[in-house]
Amino acid sequence: MIKISLVVGNPKPASRTRRIGEQLIERLFLRGSYKLVVVDLADHSDNLFKWPCEELAQLNAAVASSHVAVFASPTYKATFTGLLKAFLDRYPASGLRGVVAIPLMTGADIGHSMGPVSNLTPLLIELGAVVPVRGLYFVTAHMDQLDIFLKKIAGEVAQSLQAVASVASRLHFNTDSLGEDA
Repeated sequence: MIKISLVVGNPKPASRTRRIGEQLIERLFLRGSYKLVVVDLADHSDNLFKWPCEELAQLNAAVASSHVAVFASPTYKATFTGLLKAFLDRYPASGLRGVVAIPLMTGADIGHSMGPVSNLTPLLIELGAVVPVRGLYFVTAHMDQLDIFLKKIAGEVAQSLQAVASVASRLHFNTDSLGEDA
Protein backbone atom coordinates (compact mmCIF):
# COMPACT_ATOMS: atom_id res chain seq x y z
CA MET A 1 0.00 0.00 0.00
CA ILE A 2 1.36 3.42 -0.89
CA LYS A 3 1.12 6.49 1.27
CA ILE A 4 -0.31 9.61 -0.34
CA SER A 5 -0.52 13.06 1.21
CA LEU A 6 -2.70 15.94 0.10
CA VAL A 7 -1.48 19.29 1.43
CA VAL A 8 -4.07 22.02 0.94
CA GLY A 9 -3.01 25.65 1.24
CA ASN A 10 -6.46 27.20 1.04
CA PRO A 11 -7.30 29.48 3.99
CA LYS A 12 -10.87 28.18 3.82
CA PRO A 13 -11.30 24.74 5.41
CA ALA A 14 -12.86 21.98 3.27
CA SER A 15 -12.40 24.14 0.16
CA ARG A 16 -12.98 23.46 -3.51
CA THR A 17 -9.21 23.23 -3.87
CA ARG A 18 -9.19 20.37 -1.37
CA ARG A 19 -12.08 18.66 -3.14
CA ILE A 20 -10.29 18.91 -6.49
CA GLY A 21 -7.11 17.42 -4.97
CA GLU A 22 -9.03 14.56 -3.38
CA GLN A 23 -10.87 13.79 -6.60
CA LEU A 24 -7.60 13.85 -8.58
CA ILE A 25 -6.12 11.27 -6.20
CA GLU A 26 -9.26 9.12 -6.47
CA ARG A 27 -8.95 9.20 -10.28
CA LEU A 28 -5.26 8.34 -10.28
CA PHE A 29 -5.01 5.52 -7.79
CA LEU A 30 -6.98 2.33 -7.28
CA ARG A 31 -9.26 2.48 -4.26
CA GLY A 32 -7.79 0.39 -1.47
CA SER A 33 -4.24 0.65 -2.86
CA TYR A 34 -3.28 3.71 -0.83
CA LYS A 35 -3.56 5.40 2.52
CA LEU A 36 -4.43 9.10 2.25
CA VAL A 37 -3.30 11.74 4.73
CA VAL A 38 -4.97 15.12 4.21
CA VAL A 39 -3.24 18.17 5.66
CA ASP A 40 -5.76 21.00 5.35
CA LEU A 41 -3.58 23.91 6.45
CA ALA A 42 -6.61 26.06 7.32
CA ASP A 43 -7.07 23.71 10.28
CA HIS A 44 -3.49 24.36 11.44
CA SER A 45 -3.01 28.04 10.65
CA ASP A 46 -2.64 29.05 14.32
CA ASN A 47 0.51 26.93 14.59
CA LEU A 48 2.23 27.59 11.26
CA PHE A 49 4.48 30.27 12.72
CA LYS A 50 5.17 28.61 16.07
CA TRP A 51 8.71 27.26 16.39
CA PRO A 52 9.06 24.60 17.53
CA CYS A 53 5.63 23.05 17.13
CA GLU A 54 5.22 19.31 17.59
CA GLU A 55 1.91 19.23 15.68
CA LEU A 56 3.47 20.80 12.58
CA ALA A 57 6.61 18.70 12.90
CA GLN A 58 4.44 15.57 12.81
CA LEU A 59 2.54 16.83 9.76
CA ASN A 60 5.78 17.69 7.97
CA ALA A 61 7.16 14.24 8.78
CA ALA A 62 3.99 12.55 7.52
CA VAL A 63 4.21 14.35 4.19
CA ALA A 64 7.97 13.74 3.88
CA SER A 65 7.42 10.00 4.38
CA SER A 66 4.79 9.82 1.62
CA HIS A 67 5.35 8.12 -1.68
CA VAL A 68 3.22 10.76 -3.42
CA ALA A 69 2.14 14.21 -2.27
CA VAL A 70 -0.29 16.54 -3.99
CA PHE A 71 0.34 20.16 -3.04
CA ALA A 72 -2.83 22.12 -3.76
CA SER A 73 -3.37 25.85 -3.41
CA PRO A 74 -5.61 28.54 -4.76
CA THR A 75 -3.89 31.33 -6.64
CA TYR A 76 -3.33 34.45 -4.53
CA LYS A 77 -1.51 37.38 -6.11
CA ALA A 78 -0.31 35.17 -8.99
CA THR A 79 1.24 32.53 -6.72
CA PHE A 80 0.37 29.93 -4.07
CA THR A 81 -0.80 30.95 -0.63
CA GLY A 82 1.31 31.98 2.33
CA LEU A 83 -0.14 29.05 4.27
CA LEU A 84 1.45 26.60 1.87
CA LYS A 85 4.70 28.59 1.76
CA ALA A 86 4.91 28.65 5.57
CA PHE A 87 4.34 24.89 5.71
CA LEU A 88 6.97 24.18 3.05
CA ASP A 89 9.45 26.57 4.70
CA ARG A 90 9.55 24.23 7.69
CA TYR A 91 11.47 21.66 5.61
CA PRO A 92 15.24 21.69 5.39
CA ALA A 93 16.95 21.54 2.01
CA SER A 94 16.06 18.20 0.40
CA GLY A 95 13.42 17.63 3.10
CA LEU A 96 11.07 16.11 0.52
CA ARG A 97 13.68 13.88 -1.12
CA GLY A 98 12.08 10.81 -2.62
CA VAL A 99 8.53 12.18 -2.54
CA VAL A 100 6.77 12.27 -5.91
CA ALA A 101 5.12 15.69 -5.87
CA ILE A 102 2.17 16.86 -7.92
CA PRO A 103 1.66 20.63 -7.89
CA LEU A 104 -1.97 21.70 -8.28
CA MET A 105 -3.33 25.23 -8.22
CA THR A 106 -6.78 26.66 -8.71
CA GLY A 107 -7.79 30.15 -9.73
CA ALA A 108 -10.47 32.46 -11.00
CA ASP A 109 -9.19 32.64 -14.57
CA ILE A 110 -6.66 31.13 -16.96
CA GLY A 111 -4.37 34.17 -16.63
CA HIS A 112 -2.56 32.62 -13.67
CA SER A 113 -2.18 29.15 -15.15
CA MET A 114 1.61 29.36 -15.13
CA GLY A 115 1.61 29.75 -11.33
CA PRO A 116 2.16 26.08 -10.55
CA VAL A 117 4.95 25.84 -13.14
CA SER A 118 6.75 29.10 -12.38
CA ASN A 119 6.27 29.27 -8.62
CA LEU A 120 5.28 26.01 -6.92
CA THR A 121 7.23 23.46 -8.96
CA PRO A 122 10.66 25.11 -8.45
CA LEU A 123 10.12 25.20 -4.69
CA LEU A 124 9.17 21.52 -4.59
CA ILE A 125 12.26 20.65 -6.64
CA GLU A 126 14.42 22.77 -4.32
CA LEU A 127 13.11 20.68 -1.43
CA GLY A 128 14.22 17.50 -3.21
CA ALA A 129 10.83 16.28 -4.40
CA VAL A 130 10.51 14.48 -7.71
CA VAL A 131 8.10 16.45 -9.90
CA PRO A 132 7.39 14.27 -12.95
CA VAL A 133 4.42 16.29 -14.23
CA ARG A 134 3.79 19.85 -15.29
CA GLY A 135 2.04 22.01 -12.74
CA LEU A 136 -1.71 21.51 -12.88
CA TYR A 137 -4.16 24.41 -12.94
CA PHE A 138 -7.95 24.45 -12.75
CA VAL A 139 -10.19 27.47 -13.32
CA THR A 140 -12.77 27.36 -10.55
CA ALA A 141 -15.34 29.20 -12.68
CA HIS A 142 -15.59 25.88 -14.59
CA MET A 143 -16.59 23.63 -11.69
CA ASP A 144 -19.29 22.21 -13.96
CA GLN A 145 -16.45 20.81 -16.12
CA LEU A 146 -14.40 19.34 -13.27
CA ASP A 147 -14.98 15.72 -14.35
CA ILE A 148 -13.69 16.48 -17.86
CA PHE A 149 -10.62 18.23 -16.43
CA LEU A 150 -9.90 15.41 -13.97
CA LYS A 151 -10.19 12.72 -16.62
CA LYS A 152 -7.78 14.57 -18.94
CA ILE A 153 -5.29 15.50 -16.22
CA ALA A 154 -5.39 12.08 -14.53
CA GLY A 155 -4.52 10.52 -17.90
CA GLU A 156 -1.58 12.90 -18.39
CA VAL A 157 -0.28 12.36 -14.86
CA ALA A 158 -0.62 8.58 -15.17
CA GLN A 159 1.32 8.60 -18.46
CA SER A 160 4.11 10.66 -16.89
CA LEU A 161 4.34 8.41 -13.83
CA GLN A 162 4.34 5.28 -16.00
CA ALA A 163 7.13 6.72 -18.16
CA VAL A 164 9.26 7.43 -15.10
CA ALA A 165 8.53 3.97 -13.67
CA SER A 166 9.51 2.35 -16.96
CA VAL A 167 12.86 4.10 -16.98
CA ALA A 168 13.45 3.48 -13.26
CA SER A 169 12.83 -0.25 -13.66
CA ARG A 170 15.75 -0.40 -16.08
CA LEU A 171 18.33 1.40 -13.98
CA HIS A 172 21.66 -0.27 -13.47
CA PHE A 173 22.81 2.28 -10.90
CA ASN A 174 22.74 0.91 -7.35
CA THR A 175 21.00 3.51 -5.18
CA ASP A 176 21.69 1.43 -2.06
CA SER A 177 25.28 2.66 -2.16
CA LEU A 178 24.22 6.29 -1.82
CA GLY A 179 24.81 7.81 1.56
CA GLU A 180 22.77 10.43 3.39
CA ASP A 181 24.89 13.17 1.78
CA ALA A 182 24.26 12.08 -1.81
